[in-house]
Amino acid sequence: MIKNTLIALAAAAGCLAVQAREFRSADVHNSDDYPTVAAVKHMSQLLEQRSGGKYRIKVFNKSALGSEKETLDQVKIGALEMNRVNISALNSMCPKTLVPTMPFLFDSIAHMRKTLDGPVGDEILKGCEHEGLVGLAFYDSGARSIYAKKPVRTVADTKGMKIRVQQSDLWVALVGAMGANATPMPAGEVYTALKTGLIDAAENNIPSYEGFKHYEAVKFYSHTEHSMAPEVLVISKVIFDKMSKADQDLFRQTAKDSVAFQRQKWDEQEAKALDIVVKAGSTIVKDVDKASFKAVMQPVYDKFITTPDLKRLVKAVQDGK
Repeated sequence: MIKNTLIALAAAAGCLAVQAREFRSADVHNSDDYPTVAAVKHMSQLLEQRSGGKYRIKVFNKSALGSEKETLDQVKIGALEMNRVNISALNSMCPKTLVPTMPFLFDSIAHMRKTLDGPVGDEILKGCEHEGLVGLAFYDSGARSIYAKKPVRTVADTKGMKIRVQQSDLWVALVGAMGANATPMPAGEVYTALKTGLIDAAENNIPSYEGFKHYEAVKFYSHTEHSMAPEVLVISKVIFDKMSKADQDLFRQTAKDSVAFQRQKWDEQEAKALDIVVKAGSTIVKDVDKASFKAVMQPVYDKFITTPDLKRLVKAVQDGK
């Protein structure tokens, strides 16, 4: 009798184990400890604890499941459950994601975080649902600045420079407004392009400047801080809609709870990366005349912030300083 009971309990436990759902989440970053990779792993721990083992997440980073565009296409049809992408990858599909991508929108990292944690951030996260993507959380990607073989202190210093940008119309327009020649190319080609002089400069955050070894090619990192475009964690709407309301709320909450963890990891990584590049001989140029850059950005806003809805959101961000 006891033996039969134990067998039944073991079988039941086996059934529960089979029912545990493992969601796959894509990320392009190479480091297993990169802040966004670590944050989704942290979310998985919270999810597994709070669901009683019903759900967990496995992160596939290093572009193991494809590029951001390829994995987004998979998420939209439900072939992949989750994805962490830079918000720029969503701009063409979801107009509201253009707002936090705009140049000089945020006055500081604190302003950016406050905005994205509030109702404006929630509205933007919901803005991709018509494309089959449910936004769960924003993660930090720091402030993007220009690095080159010479200091950049005013917008006049960028005139005629060939600056690598992401393969995005908005980024081409942003750098073009500075009087520079925007040169779109994949991140993996930038190091050689800087080394050979194919481009004069690039723009990114400090951890990317360090992580891609770009500091070996160009030694001046100028704090233009022209964009604080965040990262976004999304889940497939096809899959999300099949969940109970309680499970949906659980995914939303554990994602939100992973944000503080990601920000702490991000701040630590920024400090570490800054120390590495300075010790390697890079100069951090802080006396940048940001007003000169802001003054030439209106055409970018005129081109991309074209609807009353987008203008309302931009004003809400600016009013919420």
